[in-house]
Amino acid sequence: MAQAAQFSLSVAYLRTRAAFFIRVLLFPALFVVLLWSLTVGAFDLSIGQVAGILCSKIGIALPWEFTMRDATVVLALRLPRVLLALAVGASLGVAGTALQGLFRNPLVDPSLVGVSDGAALGAITIIVCGSGLLFIPPGLMPYAMPVAAFAGGLLATVISSALATYQRRTQVSLLLLAGIAVKAVAAAFSGFLVFIASDAQLRSITFWTLGSVSGATWETVMITLPLALLPACALLRYGTTLNALALGENEAHHLGINIQATKVAVVVLTAIVVGAGVAACGMIGFVGLIVPHLLRLVIGPDNRNLLPGSMALGGILLILADAVARTIVSPAELPIGIVTASLGGPMFLWLLVRQRKENIV
Repeated sequence: MAQAAQFSLSVAYLRTRAAFFIRVLLFPALFVVLLWSLTVGAFDLSIGQVAGILCSKIGIALPWEFTMRDATVVLALRLPRVLLALAVGASLGVAGTALQGLFRNPLVDPSLVGVSDGAALGAITIIVCGSGLLFIPPGLMPYAMPVAAFAGGLLATVISSALATYQRRTQVSLLLLAGIAVKAVAAAFSGFLVFIASDAQLRSITFWTLGSVSGATWETVMITLPLALLPACALLRYGTTLNALALGENEAHHLGINIQATKVAVVVLTAIVVGAGVAACGMIGFVGLIVPHLLRLVIGPDNRNLLPGSMALGGILLILADAVARTIVSPAELPIGIVTASLGGPMFLWLLVRQRKENIV
């Protein structure tokens, strides 16, 4: 009895600590980072000026002075890209956490089900063949690439899921293997298109695959926000279900969990989230892999806390990466995928070394 009471107190303490960390630290930090990122760029602004510009749009006058150029830079250039980075980072963080919970494997990344490579194939097809073979009018080209990337990501996920499903049951291990196979096929087709591409097309493909939010507009934000954040918010309700799955599928089934419906829902929602992010920003890696690891170090493995925490931390990381991308080589701009890989790669290696030491001990 005493041990059970002590265990209950420990669980309650962890839940309280996790809730405090998420509500009192992470989400306020996300708001602060968002405001700060609006102040940095080719030329700096103060927090007061940014606050004055934002409040002026809702009719509130603050004492900090700003020029029309300052307002244009914040409202037309920086705010759309920061909101896009927030949406994509938050959704990728949630998608990574959900997939790691579904596969019960902390090394799973959203790209492993083939969605990222499928989206890349769709975008590269438009870049190489869009104006000729596909007969797309020039006026529709800006919309064709994100639509093709989104469709390619969804198609890759559908194929992976179909290959892994037998008699209306999806095997998670087969889904992972099918995703790897789909990734290989999509990469092969992408490689062929790169081979036949012109020099100008190669440059476009290179910059797209490196990832960037520099092309963000209010139109892009309005399209991406619902496609990325609504499925991400839907994933939040699977925290308890993923906790049950951590015990094993048979145990989760005895607890009343609909295993097949959960697998399909998590995979489809993740595909929509990642497809929307890749369509809007190109290939951005390591966010969905690193964010859940970092959170588990602080708040533990409870998915009910990890999922909302991943939204906040994913948004923070990608906003910071974007701030670094547009300031480190100013006035030029570094692709954001380079920044996330430079930060995420060493961080992931450190986590692997740390995990190895714990396993040895």
